[in-house]
Amino acid sequence: MSGWRPRALWLLVVALAGLAWVLPPIAQPPAYHDFADQRACWGLPNCLDTASNALFVLAGALGLRFVQRGQGAWRDRREAWPYGLFFLAMILVGLASGYYHLAPDNARLLGDRQAMMLAFMAWFAAVVCERVGPVAGLRLLPLVVAAGLGSAAWWGWSEARGMGDLRFYFLMQLYPVLLVPLLLRLYPPRYSGDRIILAVVGLYLLALLFDLGDRPVLALTGGLVSGHTIKHAVAALAAIAVLLHLRQRTIKQA
Repeated sequence: MSGWRPRALWLLVVALAGLAWVLPPIAQPPAYHDFADQRACWGLPNCLDTASNALFVLAGALGLRFVQRGQGAWRDRREAWPYGLFFLAMILVGLASGYYHLAPDNARLLGDRQAMMLAFMAWFAAVVCERVGPVAGLRLLPLVVAAGLGSAAWWGWSEARGMGDLRFYFLMQLYPVLLVPLLLRLYPPRYSGDRIILAVVGLYLLALLFDLGDRPVLALTGGLVSGHTIKHAVAALAAIAVLLHLRQRTIKQA
């Protein structure tokens, strides 16, 4: 990538990284694993939080099948690679998160967060491929995947030593939220479907809100469902939105 647009994006990346570096470490709350809904059913611990992860597996499997069958509009078939990795990562998210919710602890949470980072970074690289071009996106893919996995690994390493630090894990989640809308604004579309891409970002933010409202949502629904369970459903819906975008988009004429 050359020109002022990539320089502006890289400036934002560096500025946010610098801000994260100078901030004090962000510790994980001690009660993080104490989810609101801990009911068991049919012998399954934390039933709804655990079982709702099947939605990730389903969304990932549908998307992976779509990509493997070569469906959809592609200017360059290489652009399918990060999307394939994204849908595979969604399957891993479902498995890792389901395993974590069976008996929540830091060791299991690390696997969950690494799977989520793989999904976030693969999707971000896919959008770069789609908006900027396959060369830029595929060059970026291993870099952002390494950075995302590294941010989760740093949290796990620091947590195990009693100095838990979530700064860089949060930073790697913030990058796609900020940079994807900027990519859509700065680069002319190569495909249709910008609104669905923005909807994916919106659904992710909505999922975070439900997660933060875990207990209030459970109380509001009269004990029917917790915010964390709804978070899983909304986040899986974001993966379905990615698939919907691939199914509906068309190639823009240059």
